[in-house]
Amino acid sequence: MVRDKVEEATWKGLCVNDHWQQMKGLMMETAQNICGMTKGPCRHKETWWWNEEVAEAVREKKIKYGKWKKENTKEAKKEYKKSRQKGKQGYFFSKGKETEGMCK
Repeated sequence: MVRDKVEEATWKGLCVNDHWQQMKGLMMETAQNICGMTKGPCRHKETWWWNEEVAEAVREKKIKYGKWKKENTKEAKKEYKKSRQKGKQGYFFSKGKETEGMCK
């Protein structure tokens, strides 16, 4: 496929950089047509405000959510909501603390 596109392209009168950009474009387009594209960037990026407290709160929240979905009781739902609230508080506290440190 690349060979066909290279033969169709016009190469005369191009400087080296333009020639390279055209060749790169042809190869990238062909690779995309053959292989397809991924869904996008990774969702789980490392953040500058993430710390062990936030990680622990998120872990606890996930455990409580699983318990709530498995048991489907009001008590489990209350525990999940409390852990979710604690996670949000930890997130905002941690992010605020890191932002304050950066501003100084």
